[in-house]
Amino acid sequence: MARAEVAPPTTEAPAPERRPGVARRLLSSAGRHELAGHALAHPVLTVLSVYAVTRVVAFVALWVAAVWFQNPAGVGHANPGVGDMVPLWDTVWYRRIVEDGYPVPLPVDADTGFVTYSAWAFYPLYPYLVKVVMLTGLPFDWAGVGLNIVLGGVAAVLIHALLRTGYHAARQPQRERLALVAACLWCFYPTTGVMLKPYTEALAVTLVALSLLFLVRRQYLWVAAVAVPLGFTRGVAPALGIAVLIHLLLRWREDRAVGRRPLEGEWTRVVVMLGTLGVSAVAWPAVAAIATGVPTAFFDVQSAWGQKPAQGPFVLWFEWAWEAKGLFGVLVLLGLAATYVALVLGRHGRWLSVEMRAWALAYPFFLLAVVRPITSMWRFLLLDIPLAALVASVAMRTANGQRVVAHWRRRVGVVVVLLVGGILWWTTSLLTYTPWGSFPP
Repeated sequence: MARAEVAPPTTEAPAPERRPGVARRLLSSAGRHELAGHALAHPVLTVLSVYAVTRVVAFVALWVAAVWFQNPAGVGHANPGVGDMVPLWDTVWYRRIVEDGYPVPLPVDADTGFVTYSAWAFYPLYPYLVKVVMLTGLPFDWAGVGLNIVLGGVAAVLIHALLRTGYHAARQPQRERLALVAACLWCFYPTTGVMLKPYTEALAVTLVALSLLFLVRRQYLWVAAVAVPLGFTRGVAPALGIAVLIHLLLRWREDRAVGRRPLEGEWTRVVVMLGTLGVSAVAWPAVAAIATGVPTAFFDVQSAWGQKPAQGPFVLWFEWAWEAKGLFGVLVLLGLAATYVALVLGRHGRWLSVEMRAWALAYPFFLLAVVRPITSMWRFLLLDIPLAALVASVAMRTANGQRVVAHWRRRVGVVVVLLVGGILWWTTSLLTYTPWGSFPP
């Protein structure tokens, strides 16, 4: 009887189990939970990945604006493209600063004799950084956009670090999740497309986030160090000073409550920080005054651009609301301000550090006090970092704010869709330019 042949044992390794792709995992609850866990385990990579996605979204919005919304009269030829969107609006002035510097003497209108528009309204650090990048051979537009893309990524990482940091805050999964989502939502802020243009927002928000992070960690000399470049980037040192004073007041109370001498061993650092912030607030106006020989040069140029601080804080906003909708407009303005304050001081802002909540109040109300009603306010609020944190908390947490809801991913997804719509609206409505009828972004 013939013996049956026995097949030799196989030496091939079993085929590796295929893991479902990202798209398939997003369709299942277990898959979404796995992706969320991976994101929390690698927060910096997650934030940078989301930031990269938002650069693509912003670029697509620019393309849509150029092809379907940009008036050819605004760019000088019949077929506007994405490249035509970059040089518009304030980019013109930053290019002038890079190529020609600041004009001396102070330009005046030939007909009226009053000070007119000039580059002195724009702070110098960003355009001169672009000039440094241009030493590589890159043209102005490429250098400005490339610098902003890098700075925006740095800002997103710093914002995440700031949101998850508190001097006494313990590491908690809920806080970590909120911080990660908030940093990602900041990347989707509707005016994020401005960071694909040679504008100062990316640099300004980087410096603001860095200074607040040092303040939370009580590294006062580093706050002072960051305040110097901030003073030549954006006029926000007074708002930052308010946040610093609130921080110092609460720390004073805390030290006394535990029986310590208030700010013991820190007075020299505190004085240096406060002094540097004071210098930062007036540094650029002082430079403009010295360079032009006109003590009020900076403020005269701002007045030519429409700013009217002599009328008093908040007055222009109430006048605008009254002229637009009467008493109803004023009530709506007050209601929006009250709602925002309630969110910052209430349960949805409670997870933030004291310094972040102080900035959340100081910065937007500083804007309302000194900036006239203008569509650029949408862009200015990119520096209101806690706004993203409040949106994340409202979207993710229960009514009493004590825990994260089970379906938070779905709710955050809805918010992201709305924000993408906001990016498209802002880019197509305000970033386009028509010589006879556009509002500035």
